[in-house]
This record gives sequence, structure tokens and C-alpha cells, in this order.
Amino acid sequence: MTDVSTETDLFVATARAFLDKTASLRDHRDLHARGESYDPAWWRQAADLGWAGLLVPEELGGGSVSGCGLRDLAAIATEIGRTVAPGPLYPVSTVLAGLVDADNADTHAPTIAALIAGETVATWAPDEPGRGFRPQRPGMTATRTAGGYRLNGTKDRVEAADRAELVLVGAVTDDGTLRQFLVRTDTPGVTVTPQAGIDLLKRYARIEFTDAEIPESATVGGAAQTAALIDRQTQVGIALVCAETAGILDAVTTMTLDWARDRYSFGRPLASYQAIKHRLADMTTWLHACRAITAGAVDKVAARDADAAMWTGAAKSYLGEHAGRLIQECVQLHGGIGVTWEHDLHLYLRRATLYRNLLGTPADHHQAIFEAATDTEPAA
Repeated sequence: MTDVSTETDLFVATARAFLDKTASLRDHRDLHARGESYDPAWWRQAADLGWAGLLVPEELGGGSVSGCGLRDLAAIATEIGRTVAPGPLYPVSTVLAGLVDADNADTHAPTIAALIAGETVATWAPDEPGRGFRPQRPGMTATRTAGGYRLNGTKDRVEAADRAELVLVGAVTDDGTLRQFLVRTDTPGVTVTPQAGIDLLKRYARIEFTDAEIPESATVGGAAQTAALIDRQTQVGIALVCAETAGILDAVTTMTLDWARDRYSFGRPLASYQAIKHRLADMTTWLHACRAITAGAVDKVAARDADAAMWTGAAKSYLGEHAGRLIQECVQLHGGIGVTWEHDLHLYLRRATLYRNLLGTPADHHQAIFEAATDTEPAA
């Protein structure tokens, strides 16, 4: 990733101080004990710091610190990973990524402003039950009506759906055209059913659409650009998930290194034993590789490179394969205390395990990379 400016350093430091004060691991446990995912007032405070508007151009009310909103947003996601903080940063950001690129962005300007201010929460629903991660080939249908469309279908594993006023969905119209729609969750015919999840704070739900009537104004972008919008949303979402996972790995590695230095066995620090040193070296290597491939993916998506999808797929699959393994090593090196409810390691392991299967599994991305490489013409 390119060097950040002094202003960006200050922006990130402010975010870290805010998270340390308002979204610590103790706060994480307190929210879980109360059965809550996040405090809406807390999210509005985060939005006041500019988090929600980083992908939005200035003419629509947003703006970034470094001049590259995605890099700034990825830096915030990394800080969130260090404390496994709550909040709808990922779903709101992916929706905004689609709205600001849509050729009818002006139509959604009031919604964009409300999302930037933290007054409204929106989420993206790319998954469907039993279909894997195929946002470009949804099973949901959109039938033309006199005033808009009638939606039928089911979306699965939708983050923050219990709090979101709006959900962005993809559907196939009568003539086989792929379109996206921004739908109010209180629309008649829309049913939100909570789903159990492994993370203590992240909430997911299944959303069923049964003859849900929506107006023409709910469309996001024209038919010709819908596929590109979905690609952009996917790449932004994966970049943020990988950045947050990199923050998680940084936190657990630091925690484990400190433990190995401070914990004594037979009169010597654990870190002084050669076998432990080798394991710590492997973990550090994985950490730096995860950071590097994430930074590369963020830069490619930020620049809108033609191979951005390849990079995000590679990053998602690499972190999916190594993040859980690294955290499990941390658990083992902590010994018996590492597997207890009272220790914080499982909070990180839960979030990383959740993200492993979000926006495509490593196997999904391996297949996509293989297909892309197979379709590429060999160099002359």
C-alpha cells in the first residue's frame, strides 16, 4: 500500500483512540451480555468521524482524508479488527459503493446523505440459500408492474438486517436482465428472520420477499451497468473484510508474543524455547503475508484495475486459509487458558471464522481464479 500522509496518520490515530474508548473488548462482552449487536448512537458517532462517507465523492456529501477513500476505509477496518468492534461498516460501505457509481445516484442522494450521517443503516444481500456466493446470478425475480417491480425470492446471511431500514438486492427481471433494487425492509411482503451466528455481536438474518411491490425509483443503476456495480460492491466488501481480518491477526499475534515473553516455564520464558520460536516465526510470516496481499488488493480495487477481482479473490482465499490457522496457533501457545470463555482469543477466532465464508469461501475464489486464468490469452 502506498505511504499515508500525516493527515491520514492523525485520522487513523483518532479512530484507534475512539475504538479504545468506546469499543474495547470489555464493551464487546457487555454488548453480548445485553443481547445487542451495536449501539445506534455509537454508530452515529463513528459516522460523525467520517467513516461512512469515505467512498462518497464530495459533491454527494462525502470525502476522504488521503484522497483515496478506499485506503482510508481499509485503515479503519484494520483498526476495527484489532478490537473486533461492532457496527455496520461493511454493509453500509458496500451499499454506498454501488449507489455512488450508479447512473441514477442523484435519485438516491437523500439516502446517501442519511447513510453518511449514520441516521440510516442499509445492508447488501448478495447471498441466497443453497446457491453459494453468486451475486451475478441471483435466483430472486423482479416482475414488471405498472408502477415498478414485484419481488419474489429469498436472501440469506444478510448482515445487520435486523437494524437496517434498507436492503440492496439483486434480481432477474422478466426479460432475463440483471438489476439491483434498494428496498425498504418494512415493505409489505418483506419478512426478516434472524439467524444464529458464530460471532458474538454480528447479527445476520434471512430476508424473504413474497410479492413485495417496489417503485421504479428503487432501481440502482441502469441495466447495462448492474453487473459492474455488483463487481465493485464485491471487491470493496472483500477488501474491507480482509483488512479487518489483518487487524485481527495483528492483535492476536501481538497478544501471543507478549504472553510468550512474559510466561515462564522451568525458569525460562516460553519464547526462549527453540520449538516455540519456530512457531512464532511461522505465525509472523503468515501475518506479514496476509498484510501484504491485503494491501495489494486494496490498492488494485482503489485504482479500479482490470485485475482487481483476481487480487481480491487471491487475498480472500489466502486469508481464509491462514487466518484461522494462525489464531489456532495463538490458542495453543496460550495453553489451557487459551480455550476458556474468559480469554479474549475466542472473540477474534469467531470473527475470523465468520469472515472465512463471507463473500465466498477459499474454494470459491480458487475456482474463480482458475477460470479467469484459463480464459486469459497466453502472452505472445
